[in-house]
Amino acid sequence: MWAPEDNLPCPPAGCLDMRVPKEFVNIGWSLEGGLPYQRWAADLVKRRLAENGKDDPASHCLPRGVVKGHTTPLLRKVVQVPGLLVILSEANASYRQIFTDGRALPVDPQPSWNGYSSAKWEGDDLVVKTNGFRDEMWLDRRGSPMTDAAEMTERFRRVNYGKLDIDLTINDPKAYTKPWTVRLHQVIVLDTELLDYICLENEKSLSHMVGK
Repeated sequence: MWAPEDNLPCPPAGCLDMRVPKEFVNIGWSLEGGLPYQRWAADLVKRRLAENGKDDPASHCLPRGVVKGHTTPLLRKVVQVPGLLVILSEANASYRQIFTDGRALPVDPQPSWNGYSSAKWEGDDLVVKTNGFRDEMWLDRRGSPMTDAAEMTERFRRVNYGKLDIDLTINDPKAYTKPWTVRLHQVIVLDTELLDYICLENEKSLSHMVGK
């Protein structure tokens, strides 16, 4: 079982009883100059911030996608069988498939929230390539976009028994002027199990969303 390792500063963010990494709010906070947005994407992020993120798919109980799946403060379990790796998430009882049988990515994939993933080992690193994303993806709470033109590379590296690094590269020429890479840190969580978290169950938030 894995969860984000880093947490927002406490204070000023407040002492949360969960791990919320900076990347959850701003996936590109560690990059000099920030994310290399195309002009339209930068304008879109400004608008989404002004609207308090009211259109974030996750706020409407839609899937978070791969990137926010890594940064959301909910547990995930990795299950490996021959030819396939499956990531189970507490978030809406969701899952992600990563094929490990050496197959090529599809040329014209059916768009989906988690895309189509194929992986191979490079030494001790598991390198995952993904395409076939939907066009309305949010990468963070700021509303950094990702389009259906995106290709993602994740390099999973087990630093030691209890820690996992993920080097995440986004190549999306529609939304960004160049590819960019961030490193995410995960920590193992033992002696527990996934809990049911179904967003629409007793949902009370949407009617109170504010924004333009």
